[in-house]
Amino acid sequence: MSTNVGIIKRYFPELCARQTVQLELLESLYVSWNKKINVISRKDTGFLFERHILHSLGIAKVMRFLPQTKVLDVGTGGGFPGIPLAILFPEVEFTLIDSVGKKIKVVEEIVNTLQLTNVRSVHGRAESLGDKFHFVVSRAVTRMPEFLDWVKGKFFPENFNTQENGVLYLKGGDLENELSGIDCKIYMLKYFFTEDFFETKKVVYVPVKKIR
Repeated sequence: MSTNVGIIKRYFPELCARQTVQLELLESLYVSWNKKINVISRKDTGFLFERHILHSLGIAKVMRFLPQTKVLDVGTGGGFPGIPLAILFPEVEFTLIDSVGKKIKVVEEIVNTLQLTNVRSVHGRAESLGDKFHFVVSRAVTRMPEFLDWVKGKFFPENFNTQENGVLYLKGGDLENELSGIDCKIYMLKYFFTEDFFETKKVVYVPVKKIR
């Protein structure tokens, strides 16, 4: 097991051998694809596990999706947070959507290489997607008010997870103005992960009944 995967195992010791191998493969896959298509910042390639994979899995620290949950990852880019979450939750169905076709191509290739059977990728915009989901996840693709407009009407009415269906959004920095008037709960990732990178990182949870 690589040192980089060790940072994930430290916080998610329940990972099985298959999941560990899948995580190990991510490093070479993203390094290779990033030379062709800029799916993550070049300055972050040496910090892939901390700043992209573990950051994505911050959502799992506030919501443990139950089997058969349907999750939409909006603006997935190169597959974050969707691919790490799909590795962690193999019995959960993930749809990864992005409007940039070349990034979805990378997602498709990585999903196929990892043999992730619980992921489908879509080239398009979230607003035009007609499917329903239990949760929508994303990583700072736009300001929260605009994002909530994109995903209105995309949720199943029935709940069966420990928290009500809704949005789980990875954000950083000062969110006071952006979240003004939005009834949400904020989880600070520094209470789950000790790395300095997570000092200002958050998961913002907006239950579906609070999405206007």
